[in-house]
Amino acid sequence: MEVSATTKYVRMSPLKARGVAAAIKGLSVADALRITEFNAKKSAAQIGKTLKSAAANAEANEGISADKLIVKDAYIDGGPTLKRFRPRARGSASPIRKRTSHVTVVLTDRK
Repeated sequence: MEVSATTKYVRMSPLKARGVAAAIKGLSVADALRITEFNAKKSAAQIGKTLKSAAANAEANEGISADKLIVKDAYIDGGPTLKRFRPRARGSASPIRKRTSHVTVVLTDRK
């Protein structure tokens, strides 16, 4: 049985968040939560929230205990980019790209 949770339009760069997502793949839910809780990156908190949501979905909808679940997959997709401009010298401008992400965590009960 597979259970997933998705968080969309999170204001963090997908490139910076993919390292944390790769670190929790294949771990139990408890170990993955520990990694996201003590990681200093901003993205770790958002991935931890999505992981807790997926575990809650498994318990509420499927009746599977969170102790038996492992992280099958965790991936970060790029969302829409907010485009802004920064004024520069001599009347020119430089672009600022404020990136967003879609976080998906898939849990399974088999190894």
